[in-house]
Parts: sequence; structure tokens; C-alpha cells
Amino acid sequence: MPDVHDYIKVRRADIDAALKKLIPTSPECPPLIVEAMRYSLFAGGKRLRPILTFATVDTVEPANTADNAELVRPAACAVEMIHTYSLIHDDLPAMDNDLLRRGRPTAHVVFGEGVAILAGDGLLTEAFRILARWPDTQDPAVTTRKLRTIERVAEAAGSKGMVGGQTVDLQAAGQVPDRKSATLDEFGLRAMHERKTGALIRASAVAGAIMIGASDDKIDAIESYATHLGLGFQIVDDILDIEGTADILGKTVGKDAAAGKPTYPAIYGLEKSRSLAARAIANAKDVLHDCGLSGRLDEIADLVLARKY
Repeated sequence: MPDVHDYIKVRRADIDAALKKLIPTSPECPPLIVEAMRYSLFAGGKRLRPILTFATVDTVEPANTADNAELVRPAACAVEMIHTYSLIHDDLPAMDNDLLRRGRPTAHVVFGEGVAILAGDGLLTEAFRILARWPDTQDPAVTTRKLRTIERVAEAAGSKGMVGGQTVDLQAAGQVPDRKSATLDEFGLRAMHERKTGALIRASAVAGAIMIGASDDKIDAIESYATHLGLGFQIVDDILDIEGTADILGKTVGKDAAAGKPTYPAIYGLEKSRSLAARAIANAKDVLHDCGLSGRLDEIADLVLARKY
């Protein structure tokens, strides 16, 4: 098999090429909204979530790769569009008020708040159009899988998932008028991040398993893996907000501490946080090994723990 870094490079190129085909263009849409959507979508980024969609397939069914890629490519693109929408909205002055994302000025700095909001709305809505439309098939089994995938992704993006997690985050940071700040203990912190960050990571991996018709046991294992992976990813993210640099991360550092937000280092300290991240990744890998899986998902877990951006 190719080295995992080469694998990720190939998958990222595949995802970018598919996104360029699927994203609306002018004159079917006003040129300004097309420009704003593409500005954030093609600003770079790790493409972790859509790569997870593909890596799940390549782990569960390493054979039949080409046919499986056709089945899961729309879902992979959709979760990346949803992730990008969430970043655009998170960066707004009403949320995190960030000026830098993926190494360039945030969308609202370039286009203004109104167009940035609409660009995020456009990406979110287009993601569900893609999930509903592609792959183009009359196969009832594939259509059923598409519906299951839409439900899982919608739940991850909505009030039970990302939207709910961001709401808790705003209240914890004292950004809700006439409401007391929510003080989060370690359990509340984990619950918030399982919604805000973990939900879409889980949905990204599970979507791949659903779309290729994996067994329920395999789907459950992938979901458990991705739950632990999402926790490890978030803890590392909190650590990098303290120890990272803007030129490497491509975003403002130290903003969580400055805003008084609850983070893993704030509650546990850096050393304990590193230990918790390592434990989460070990748990993710254990889930795979217990059900006879390894491959790409195993390698990606190691990369999440070791990442510097």
C-alpha cells in the first residue's frame, strides 16, 4: 500500500477535484456568492473529515476500491462543505470573532458579515442537495443508504450536534445576553466537544460505512472508533491553541484562553491533556483491532495524535 502521507495526498486531490465539479458556479448563481463559497472551501485545510469517509471504506472493504469511491465521494464532499460552513460561521464577530483561518483572512473580513453568513448557508444547503442527488442511481438499496446517510449527517450538523455544541460554547464563554455563563466540568467539556467537533467526525466516518452497505456491527465499530478519534483530535487542538504558532496552524492562537473558554489544558493542564489525547487515540485503535480492522483508519489515528496543525 502507498505510504499514508501519499494516500492522504491522493485522496485530498480527489476530494478537491470533486468539490470543484459539485460546487455551484455562475451564472446559475450570483457571482459574489460563488466567489465567497469557493474562497473558504478552497483555502486549504486538512480535509480530515472527507478523508475519513474514504479511509473507512478502504479499511472495511480494501478491495473494490473504484466502485466504492463512486458511492462515497458525494458524502465525502458534503461533509467537507458542512465543515467549511461551520468554520465561516464560527469565525464571525458574533461567535469567535476570528480574523485568520487556513492562513488567510476569514470570510467576513473579505466579504463582510452578511455575505459570509450567506456563504456558510449556501455551503450547508448545497451539501444536502449533493447528498440527495448523488450518486445518481435507481438501485433501491443505494437509495436507502443515501437516506440513512442524510439522516446521520443532518443529526451531526444540527441541534443535537454541531449547532448544539456551539450553543453550549457560547454560553460557557458568557456570550449569551441575560444568561449566566455555563461553568463546565470535565464531563460537560467532553459533552460539548462531542457535539461541536466529534459529531461531524463520527458522521464522516459512519457515512462511508453506510454507503458501501457495511454490516451494523462494522458501522457500530466505526462509530466508536470515530468517537474516540474526535476526542483525541479536540484535545490536541486545545493543546495546539497554547503551543502552536499562527504561521503553522493558519489561524489565531491563544484565543481560547484569552476568551476564558473551557479547554482540556485549562481543566487538566498540558501534561494530563497529552495523556488523555494519547489514551483516546489508543482507544480508537483498540476498537478497530477488536473487530479485525486496521489499515488506513489505524494510520490516521496516529497522525491525529502527532499533528502540529
